[in-house]
Amino acid sequence: MAMLRTFTRRVVIASHIAVVILFLLACANGWLRPDHWWVVSLLGLFFPALLAAVIFFLVFWLLYRRRWALLSLAALLAGWQNIHAFLAFHPGAAFQASKPPHSLRVLTWNVRRWDEFSGKKKDNGLHRSKMMQVIAEQNADVLCFQEFFESHNPKEYARNIPYIQEQLHYPYYYFSQDYHRYDWMYETGVIIFSKYPITGTLRVKYSGTDSVRATESLIAADINVSGQRVRVFTTHLQSVLFHSRDFRNIEIIRNVDDSVLQASRSIVKKLRRAYGFRSAQADLVRSQLDQSPYPVVICGDFNDIPNSYTYFHIRSGRQDAFLARGFGIGRTYKDLSPTLRIDYILADPSLEVLQCRRLVTPFSDHHPVIADLRLGEQGQ
Repeated sequence: MAMLRTFTRRVVIASHIAVVILFLLACANGWLRPDHWWVVSLLGLFFPALLAAVIFFLVFWLLYRRRWALLSLAALLAGWQNIHAFLAFHPGAAFQASKPPHSLRVLTWNVRRWDEFSGKKKDNGLHRSKMMQVIAEQNADVLCFQEFFESHNPKEYARNIPYIQEQLHYPYYYFSQDYHRYDWMYETGVIIFSKYPITGTLRVKYSGTDSVRATESLIAADINVSGQRVRVFTTHLQSVLFHSRDFRNIEIIRNVDDSVLQASRSIVKKLRRAYGFRSAQADLVRSQLDQSPYPVVICGDFNDIPNSYTYFHIRSGRQDAFLARGFGIGRTYKDLSPTLRIDYILADPSLEVLQCRRLVTPFSDHHPVIADLRLGEQGQ
């Protein structure tokens, strides 16, 4: 009996040490380039589970009054920056529909081409009008959309840009037009709409093969807000390019079917490629942000989690609006996992984040994020 107790204790201690090592590696993910350390980047996807395991061991050892609890405590302290990026700690911070005075309301949303081509939803033809209604109700000053779809064939699809300009009252816009049909009848890309005048624009196209149509340009609009200028960026970084077969592979992995090894290889291959693309894209975005002569707001679909290299490299001293005024995990992507926050609004330190919310909707595969920002002295 004593031998069994000793063996069990050693197994528990070894498991604890292994969990802490993996947790710290997942935390290091934010500072290691994923094109070189892609294995660590993959480990970062399991950060929520590893965090829960570290907390479990902390509670376990505290109940038994063992000093091993200090190991978990030390790991949590070492990983605090990652924990804080993962969780927002502002309970009860209700979002007020009325905008605070002297503030700029920004909305970002990956609209998935207005669900025009979604075969999963029976009433997808009605989604566009409902999505437009949701946008109108938010009363934002600046709209940033990813996977924006514009049709020049009114017989098939309604025009979106004129509708937003005239019906929603956003007269100013800048559109990247990243992809189009051979006859320019249809276009997609990222776009910025503004109620305030746009005095300058910028577009940076990411390098890479044209056959990988899962990324959109980095664009910026210099917006004149009552005499103060703010440079608003939006972008859509490299997607993993999961298709229906990949989602089936994920189910195989979850259910531990016989073909789990083959399914895992397929998923890892796509993840590794996406990490490589986003690593270079994050570097490019960071350089453009650092060159801005005006206070910066960058928002969009980064396709990466809060403890990733992409997130920490782009954020770099800027405020995450959700962390500043939100609460919880703030999931923005509906599929795969309940912990995926991959859509962000990041603001210059000179801009005060007044409030932020994630708006849960049944449309698109992303939830929109909205934030109110007060302009500071540097915006003049």
